[in-house]
Amino acid sequence: MTKKGGKGTKKREGSKKWMRYDLEGKIKRKNKFCPKCGPGVFMAHHADRDSCGKCNYTEFRKHRK
Repeated sequence: MTKKGGKGTKKREGSKKWMRYDLEGKIKRKNKFCPKCGPGVFMAHHADRDSCGKCNYTEFRKHRK
């Protein structure tokens, strides 16, 4: 119990794992898998590259003009 006028606990956000998928009929993954780590490890999507947080593998995308 908290004292009167004391600090309470903050509400935490739930897991956001569901944001990695599109659930229209079949499951479609939004990001691609890392070719070095294998299935189950997603690559982060940046403005100019895709990178793996586990093994630091990076694929650069070509600029569009």
